[in-house]
Amino acid sequence: MTTEEFLEFMNNRSYCEGGSEAHLCMSRLSQEAIKITAEINSKYHEPEEIKALFEKLIGKKIEGGFGLFPPFTTDCGKNITLGKGVFINSGCRFQDQGGITIGDGALIGHNVVIATLNHDLNPEKRQSLIPSPVKIGSNVWIGAGSTILPGVAIGDNSVIGAGSVVTKDIPENVVAVGSPARVIKAV
Repeated sequence: MTTEEFLEFMNNRSYCEGGSEAHLCMSRLSQEAIKITAEINSKYHEPEEIKALFEKLIGKKIEGGFGLFPPFTTDCGKNITLGKGVFINSGCRFQDQGGITIGDGALIGHNVVIATLNHDLNPEKRQSLIPSPVKIGSNVWIGAGSTILPGVAIGDNSVIGAGSVVTKDIPENVVAVGSPARVIKAV
């Protein structure tokens, strides 16, 4: 299975059975991501070098400005799409097989986790995966230590308070906090 076929499979929210061709491709892509993120995290790089390494990781050009403070880890890399001017702070962990889209000007705080996969609840099929994309709008600010769960969309200009667990969609132009995150006010 090619990378393109894998991405199409996952982006169609197809059930990824443990041991299947898609599952094996995912393992191959994970090893590539580990290699690139090890390079990102192993020593100091100028901002232009970080951008080039991140473009290699995601397999596409990043238009406009981009900032990343290592360390950063992801277990695929190829299913991340970034808008212009995105900043990702240190310690972030992305599980992007199901797809992560981050809009223009978004700020991702320290130690944010973005997950896009669930495992099958049946113990005999627990190795199988269910992808569900995460979409983060433009000018969103995700506070430090937050976790964004599979299938969540966060609307433009919204703020997620530090330490929040986002379990459902958040509309645009609001502040949401807590575990689970709930809207507390408009921006």
